[in-house]
Amino acid sequence: ETEVTQELWEAVMGSNPSHFSGNPQRPVEKVSWNDCQEFITRLNELTGKNFRLPTEAEWEYAARGGNESHGYKYSGSNTIGNVAWYGGNRTHNVKTKSPNELGIYDMSGNVWEWCEDWYGSYSSGSQTNPTGPSTGSNRVLRGGSWGDRAKYCRVSRRINFSPGRRFNDFGFRVVCFP
Repeated sequence: ETEVTQELWEAVMGSNPSHFSGNPQRPVEKVSWNDCQEFITRLNELTGKNFRLPTEAEWEYAARGGNESHGYKYSGSNTIGNVAWYGGNRTHNVKTKSPNELGIYDMSGNVWEWCEDWYGSYSSGSQTNPTGPSTGSNRVLRGGSWGDRAKYCRVSRRINFSPGRRFNDFGFRVVCFP
């Protein structure tokens, strides 16, 4: 229901890479896609569960509110200030803005979120639960961040970076499958 917090990252990894440290309920940031994979491997070993990054399609479906969607521009509202931390100078605690229709927090703003997929162009045809390209040089991030203008926090916005890049507005969330 939230981005991975600094508290959870420290419990699993033993350290905190975040630029905006000092509050365990803020999202972890300054993590690369590769760092996320290491975290997920350790989390799976510790819990015996099957966590992973969401695919880009899963991320967007959840951000849009799934079957409960009201078609909002941002995850849970057309009024960005209700659901997102944006246009500011730092991250904020998770779950301090309203959730979307599925009860998921911070999918717009706070930190960009790494997705599992390689970056590529969308297919022109209709697809059900598509996956990205099987190879590439950049990975997908979604959601916008604390420092972005509102247009970058729309659920339709996507960016891409090398899987080794770290910035103080890059974080992630995990999904768990049986």
